[in-house]
Amino acid sequence: MQSKGHAAHRRRCVRRGSVMQFGRWFEEFEVGDVYRHWPGKTVTESDNHLFCLLTMNHHPLHLDSHYAERSTQFKRNVVVGNYVYSLLLGMSVPDVSGKAIANLEVESLRHVAPVFHGDTIYGESTVLDKVPSRSRDDRGVVTVETRGHNQDGVLVCVYRRKVMVPTRAFGEAHGGEQPGRPRPAHI
Repeated sequence: MQSKGHAAHRRRCVRRGSVMQFGRWFEEFEVGDVYRHWPGKTVTESDNHLFCLLTMNHHPLHLDSHYAERSTQFKRNVVVGNYVYSLLLGMSVPDVSGKAIANLEVESLRHVAPVFHGDTIYGESTVLDKVPSRSRDDRGVVTVETRGHNQDGVLVCVYRRKVMVPTRAFGEAHGGEQPGRPRPAHI
């Protein structure tokens, strides 16, 4: 959650069209906060096949509908788990790691239930811990758990990760909300 002053500042900025927040500064994370990522993503057969081909995962469970129908317990293709994890990771960026200095580690990753073509995945992340850096006072480490559910509310994937996030002072000294964005030339 955000402080009331920060939330009011954000509303003013959005109304004026001046700045859009992407990610959070270290100070903005609070243990126990839950971020519901939006929007969800409906997984298509093309998404699954492309991801498998890009990553060279040619297991027939994911690519061969004839095999899946005749030789597996699900009787249809299962979406490759790394794609589901990648979707959830991407969904969480605007809320969790949009300002990150580094993703430090994935502590755990569990695929709890299968995902099929046509399922829609929704994600949410809970802040589990935040620790200021012992070596540098301009950053800290935030631990989150991200959960993915399908359109029926069934939990399909859970993972925990640690992200190194800058403080607001560091961010403001290095370009603020949109570092590196050029200013339009006025004629």
